[in-house]
Amino acid sequence: MPLYRALRRMPNPRLTGLGSGLFAAAVMFVLACLLRLLFGGSLVAYGVLFLPVSALTALWVRPADLVTAPVAVPIAFAAGVLPISGGTDGFGGQFMGLLTSLALHAGWLYGGTLVAGVIVTVRKVKLMNRRRQQRQWQQRQRRGGQLRPPGGPAQRRVPAS
Repeated sequence: MPLYRALRRMPNPRLTGLGSGLFAAAVMFVLACLLRLLFGGSLVAYGVLFLPVSALTALWVRPADLVTAPVAVPIAFAAGVLPISGGTDGFGGQFMGLLTSLALHAGWLYGGTLVAGVIVTVRKVKLMNRRRQQRQWQQRQRRGGQLRPPGGPAQRRVPAS
């Protein structure tokens, strides 16, 4: 129960599709810069930190934009790995360092994308079930059935005076 209460107190922002992508890319870039300063650019630590960022991105995207989270997360991984990719001088060297880093640490990339995909899928299934229950409740109301909506007590529409 204490863990559940702590999780309920955490912020619950609802980001748009673009906002979730910008959030993930900005956080991963800042984390990569910090890792470069503190640990010399550890790609394993970057990959480990990528997993919770992927989960938060999938949790904080709004329901209308759920499909964007698994797309934005790999882009954020690639954008963030730039400071620690370890390329040589020049554009070509930096680009080859980026491609090498992405190829060697694709497991972290796939893992974070999988985490985001699973979270988004579970959220979508729950949303579809909730909508189905609301439709069923509305149909029962039309036929004079159930008095309260599913999931809670009856709501007052007129404020008490």
